[in-house]
Amino acid sequence: MVEVNLNKLVKNQIQLESQNLKPKKILVVDDHQMILTGTLDVLKRQYPDTEFLQVKTARDALEEIAQIQAKQEDIEQEKALLNLIVVDLSIPASQGITATTDTGIELIKQLLKQYPEQNFLVQSSYVKALVRIKHEIDNHQGGFAIADKNLPESEMLIRTSLALQGGTHTKDIKTAIELKPEWLQVLRLAFDEGLMDKPIADRMYKSERAIRNYWTKIQDVLGVYPEDCKECGKSLRIQTEIRAREEGLID
Repeated sequence: MVEVNLNKLVKNQIQLESQNLKPKKILVVDDHQMILTGTLDVLKRQYPDTEFLQVKTARDALEEIAQIQAKQEDIEQEKALLNLIVVDLSIPASQGITATTDTGIELIKQLLKQYPEQNFLVQSSYVKALVRIKHEIDNHQGGFAIADKNLPESEMLIRTSLALQGGTHTKDIKTAIELKPEWLQVLRLAFDEGLMDKPIADRMYKSERAIRNYWTKIQDVLGVYPEDCKECGKSLRIQTEIRAREEGLID
């Protein structure tokens, strides 16, 4: 995946139209109607000849992509089916289900694996959570740009153009803390499911000693130490949970 310098992009006024790269089909995945409408309005003004598809859930997104795949049987399975997928992280798995960032992350993770050349723009207020799949993002061959929902319209369009050209803009998660997959699993089991070390060990097929070792590693990376917890009056586990949520490692 090629990293493109954003300042250079702005300076040179790189435009899709000048390179005959006008997008033909863009899918927008967002369950917030106001945001969805606003994003679509901005993109439609920028790319008036483009066909826009919109869905509100992860299931609908997968079904929409599957339908496109079925209509384009001549395209190899792993090839990009859309010029761009714009996706929010906090989306529901299906209608009637509460929206979570985990759902959006799992959707992106699945699509990154299935379509290594697909271009993505993640437009979300929870971009830090992408640290959970940073390895997959770094190894992705297609474009991947991140745009916080608070960014100005002009900046969002710059990052959209960048992603459409196969470039990347992921500096918003470059300095975020990274944990090994098994450490993240410990955090989720402890704070999302409320499990203590013994049940966590059973679920992960590990020894309790291994789980305790994971905790020390996690706390070291997060900068949570016993002496600091004594000063703040919070337990080591509570302080670990607070830091993990601050870093977007858990919801």
